[in-house]
Amino acid sequence: MTGETKTIVAIWGSGSTFEAVSEGDGGQVHLAGDEGQVGYRPTTLLLTALAACAGMDVIAICRKKRQDVARYEVTVSGEQRPGPPRTFSSIEVEHRFEGGKVDPAAVRRAIELSATQYCPVSAHLSQGDVTISHRYRITGAEGEQAAEVVVTGPHGAGLAPAGQSQAVAAAGSERSASPM
Repeated sequence: MTGETKTIVAIWGSGSTFEAVSEGDGGQVHLAGDEGQVGYRPTTLLLTALAACAGMDVIAICRKKRQDVARYEVTVSGEQRPGPPRTFSSIEVEHRFEGGKVDPAAVRRAIELSATQYCPVSAHLSQGDVTISHRYRITGAEGEQAAEVVVTGPHGAGLAPAGQSQAVAAAGSERSASPM
């Protein structure tokens, strides 16, 4: 089975800055490796990719479930190991919702599907030696509610077995595929 190939070109500017361009969609990102320079640092961009990937999945599922979401944001923070290559040891993903009526069960299911099946960034990270905790916080007509949803990683723990997402999709899943 051959999948889609994605290509990024990183063009050196000066010092440790690069302009990364996606050949497929034309997206651009400015990267800076040294403190004090303006631009994403590579590890910060990795957390950004996780936030966007999970967020796109979760909001799409919540919209299909007709949740009354007025505001939605994803906050991701990661703790890096002290020595090179300073990989992440743990990552926290918090989905924050505001709205008139947002059902915690719908939010929980959306996050579970994203974290365990749909978000390829989360899956890639979870295959390594990092633990990712996924949780939500809802502020709405019912007050504030928060809960831990699922923990994925390290080494693939918590991810759906290969092939399960096809079975779920065939049974009428909430979302057929991630845009990532």
